[in-house]
Amino acid sequence: MDEYTSHWNKVYANANPENTGWYQETAEPSLELIASCNLDKNATILNVGTGASTMINDLLQLGYSDVLVNDISKEALSTLKRSILSNNLSNIQFIEDDITEPLAMLNIPKVDLWHDRAVLHFFLEKEQQDAYFNLLKSKVKVGGFVIIAEFHKSGVLKCSGLELCRYDAESIQEKLGDDFKLVKDFQYTYINPSGGERPYIYTLFQRKK
Repeated sequence: MDEYTSHWNKVYANANPENTGWYQETAEPSLELIASCNLDKNATILNVGTGASTMINDLLQLGYSDVLVNDISKEALSTLKRSILSNNLSNIQFIEDDITEPLAMLNIPKVDLWHDRAVLHFFLEKEQQDAYFNLLKSKVKVGGFVIIAEFHKSGVLKCSGLELCRYDAESIQEKLGDDFKLVKDFQYTYINPSGGERPYIYTLFQRKK
């Protein structure tokens, strides 16, 4: 996956996060779904492919104290780290790793919430998708939650110059399997910084007890 590492390092080394096509001033749809999970403030929350997401600061401000952030790009994680107030850094674990060929991610504890906005849709090969879901299934606790938000099947075919595999709730459910129950799903049209409309599918699943 060296080409992905190189791609995303260049993106975050050369662009202001606020000018990227996926920047959110506030991650409102995700935060609403997280609130509906009624997690304890000490719950373990994992955000995969975090980039420089503003949601991490939002989670810290809401009082969550055990946040894991993962990205393939060290530049993305460095950018994110600079945006976090120093007194909150102890509440975050930064993990540079490729979740389709995981190493460090294999050693993280089981999590109460797996959150992914706009990561899964970049994995085109079945082997990549299988590795993603195998990691997810090995790390989400029984009774834990999964939020997956990707480009909807009605959306564009590329993002950041890369081809996409688009989804709907049914195709995500198929990948997760019968151990996960769909709690909620909705379509959401994100307006990117340049004014483009990007249809997403947001899904919330819970691992069956």
